[in-house]
Amino acid sequence: MEQQIYKGKLTRFHWLKITKKEELTKNTFALEFEIPEHLKENFRFDAGQFVSIKFQFRGEEIINDYSMTSAPYEGKIALGIKTNATEGAASHLFKNYHVGDKIEVSEPAGRFTLVSKPSEFRTIVGFAAGIGITPILSHFKNILHNEPRTRMFLFYGNKTSEDLMYREQLDNLAGTYGGRLQIFHFYSQEKKPNSLFHGRLDEKRLSLIINQILHLDDTDEESTIWDAVDEVLICGKGEMIRALANACYHHGIPKRNIHFELFEEYNDDIYPVEKEFPLIENVEVEFTMLGRQYRTELPTNEDRILQQLLGQKFNVPYSCKSGICGSCECILEEGEVELLENEYLTEKEEEKGHILACMSIAKSRKIKLNFDLR
Repeated sequence: MEQQIYKGKLTRFHWLKITKKEELTKNTFALEFEIPEHLKENFRFDAGQFVSIKFQFRGEEIINDYSMTSAPYEGKIALGIKTNATEGAASHLFKNYHVGDKIEVSEPAGRFTLVSKPSEFRTIVGFAAGIGITPILSHFKNILHNEPRTRMFLFYGNKTSEDLMYREQLDNLAGTYGGRLQIFHFYSQEKKPNSLFHGRLDEKRLSLIINQILHLDDTDEESTIWDAVDEVLICGKGEMIRALANACYHHGIPKRNIHFELFEEYNDDIYPVEKEFPLIENVEVEFTMLGRQYRTELPTNEDRILQQLLGQKFNVPYSCKSGICGSCECILEEGEVELLENEYLTEKEEEKGHILACMSIAKSRKIKLNFDLR
């Protein structure tokens, strides 16, 4: 086992053997790893989580995060990976690592998870675009396996049908579970006889989906399927997440039931910020990071704490800047802040003083933070 600081946190890596490699489309592939018996506990995970892979590329150490497509009951780590450039790090991974090779894989992490409720009747809707299908697939396999009363709807967007990942797995799931899973494919660059399925998944498309697909509910003649939705899962690029999350909220889904996972850095707010705060100037900030103490001063509290620290060239941990990934989680040891949005922290963590620096506005003239959570 190797411990390493990654995104400002202590991350544990282990050597795992590749047991399967499969090209899925022209720019995506799948990897599967064997979990040795002595590492079973280390690699116990929840559906929707990710692992990080560490490898050498052009003389540098590369660490990339990849969501798992495997469900916990399958007892393996399976990943879906996109190659964004023919000479990029992911392409190098595909070309140079083969079945039987070992590579360093981190222990699972991430909060894109749901509480299992096997005794309840639930309706869960998933929206995915491209490689964003990976954690959604993990969720859907797990829920269908463990929740016999849950029905699910997947709306999956790609450029063309040739870009569609995991077609066989998805079709098998829909066929195996007796109609409890319905899948609808959307293509932004491929015409279909029904114009509903031509275009990107966005707020306009959601309205059409609600009115044309999720309208009649066989289990309750007095309501629609959309009225019965308990949880929404969204995974893709930031603009898609923002559009769909807000559209779901405006169509009656509480924010606490809208869950999303981001696959790239995104610096804008998912939900509009409607609060105003009294101006505070010369905010004194003390913070602990990787065992060292730092002090600085923020000119005002008009911007979030993380963004101002980054502007002052402090190498504080972050990834998305949108309150989704949790990389900037820290403990507020002194002072007062306003947490604008929170998709990551639990209520208990908030009660213990945990905040997300990227979504926090200072409300006192002095604040003290600790980024060393463990």
